[in-house]
Amino acid sequence: MPKRVSTGVVTSNKMNKTLVVEIRRMVMDKKYKKYVRSRSKCYVHDENNEAGVGDKVEIIESRPLSRLKRWALVRIVEKSTAVDVAALKEVRRHQKEDHKEVEAHQ
Repeated sequence: MPKRVSTGVVTSNKMNKTLVVEIRRMVMDKKYKKYVRSRSKCYVHDENNEAGVGDKVEIIESRPLSRLKRWALVRIVEKSTAVDVAALKEVRRHQKEDHKEVEAHQ
């Protein structure tokens, strides 16, 4: 039987070598015949810790690697363009401090 391949968005990469990927889809309700949004959370093995939050990734079914991990990362389809605001503020704060130090030495 062939292994399932799916694409989803990384929602967490806080664990070492593990991602949480959310797969969103539309499912028709049996009773009302209306499409409803549905999602699945998959725990994915990422050997090199290369994917980040917000990245669109392709995953493949694999043997059980832990209690919850049953998927492996194939490739990163699209990198996230979201900006980490906290990191950006930290960089700007360091730049201001460096600029003040340079002015003080002159």
